[in-house]
Amino acid sequence: MTPTTLATLIEDLNAGRLKVVDLTQPLGPATPVIGLPPIFAASPGVTIEVISRYDDKGPAWYWNTLRFGEHTGTHFDAPVHWITGRNLPDNACDTIPARRFVGPACVIDVTRDVAVNPDFLLTPERIDAWEIEHGRIGRGAWVLLRTGWSRRTDAAAFLNLAADGPHSPGFDARASRMLAHDRDVLGVGVETIGTDAGQAGTFDPPFPNHTIMHGAGKFGLASLCNLDQLPATGAVVIAAPLKIAGGSGSPLRVIAITPP
Repeated sequence: MTPTTLATLIEDLNAGRLKVVDLTQPLGPATPVIGLPPIFAASPGVTIEVISRYDDKGPAWYWNTLRFGEHTGTHFDAPVHWITGRNLPDNACDTIPARRFVGPACVIDVTRDVAVNPDFLLTPERIDAWEIEHGRIGRGAWVLLRTGWSRRTDAAAFLNLAADGPHSPGFDARASRMLAHDRDVLGVGVETIGTDAGQAGTFDPPFPNHTIMHGAGKFGLASLCNLDQLPATGAVVIAAPLKIAGGSGSPLRVIAITPP
């Protein structure tokens, strides 16, 4: 990218020819966290404790102590997050090259399907149909699954728990293989609490999107919002996690630059 290109980018942003869309949910004590069977260690909710707020503990400044799991709220999944990616090079938040956090967005809209079936899975056939209309998904793209799930602002509706566990949309294992290997994407992003479907623990293999994506060195973005403000193609997504030493992921601020 040349200096002229960068100058044009700023001019287009200032003139409204491009806009920045925030794809990030607020992070706070009300943020839902994923539930696991009691035999496994659980991720904590978000705790925010004031260190000082213009008082005797700090008369001129305000700051907080934060506590939360790495995979809380709108967050990034690094390959090291899953056992299949544990031995890959550059697999953690502090070792992934920063260039890999930026890529074009391909937004696949399945909101009508999910409204009928909350357990909807994206299949290779559905990807083929999308590509017939919008063109082949390019190498190094972020594939974002638009489901409308982020409209579920109530925590119970967002988690959508039943007696047999959570019910939410995700990826068929064949689609994850297609995107990770045949299309060589950066990773996938979803509006749900994780990049696998709610019932994915019962799939073969269990949690196939995590297993396949991270085994291929790809990334995940979860709990996104405002995907309805992005075109099917043409936007650029920047999704940079905190540079946590050895980090398996982190909350992050995901932004997209897109035509208005």
